[in-house]
Amino acid sequence: MGFLDKVENVAGRAKSRFSNDVEPIEIASKLRETMDKRAASFARDRSVVPNVFRIHLAPSDFQRVVSWSQDEMARQMEEVATNHAAEQGYSFVGPVEVTFVSDASLTSPVEIDSSTRRGAAAPAAAATASPAHPILDIDGQRYLLTGPITVIGRGSEADIIVDDSGVSRRHLEIRLMQGHAIATDLNSTNGTFVEGHRVDAATLMDGNTLTVGRTRIMFWDGTQGVGTNG
Repeated sequence: MGFLDKVENVAGRAKSRFSNDVEPIEIASKLRETMDKRAASFARDRSVVPNVFRIHLAPSDFQRVVSWSQDEMARQMEEVATNHAAEQGYSFVGPVEVTFVSDASLTSPVEIDSSTRRGAAAPAAAATASPAHPILDIDGQRYLLTGPITVIGRGSEADIIVDDSGVSRRHLEIRLMQGHAIATDLNSTNGTFVEGHRVDAATLMDGNTLTVGRTRIMFWDGTQGVGTNG
């Protein structure tokens, strides 16, 4: 409920702008409803939901979103999706992306197109770590590795972007090979450290700690049951 309260506060702050039209809390509700309708079961305990959402709004509502802060609203809705996935036990196969579209042909206040787009990493949500899909915890944010190669760095071209001036634009990659995860430094300026030792490359073990710049990364693959439920 903590995050829902946060969204309601967003709605309250924006209320004067939204008047009696669409408010953020209504968009959040429609987003959760879309995820529930599109959830596809792949196993008894695993349902995959879309991770790309295009939110269609009437032109007047779209302009209100723009005037309030389109980027901030998209980020809030991405959090809504990630938190709902965690609550419902849903999985993503790539990063969550939300965009807004001005649509004069709407027949309802909010319409959402959704799709599934695979990426190198996804919000871990309720996922369980495994050798095929390890989990990284980067300063409290958890990512499920869904592709064979994941690049971590400060630049926009990285799969997982770290806001740390001590991290290079493409700092390191984690490559999944036959049940093993290999971390390789990409000639970064400040180096990559595993358990305090600077390495060019290292095979990661469940529970290992990596350090890049001032950022700590925890690696879990579930083989030792370390930290995967924390």
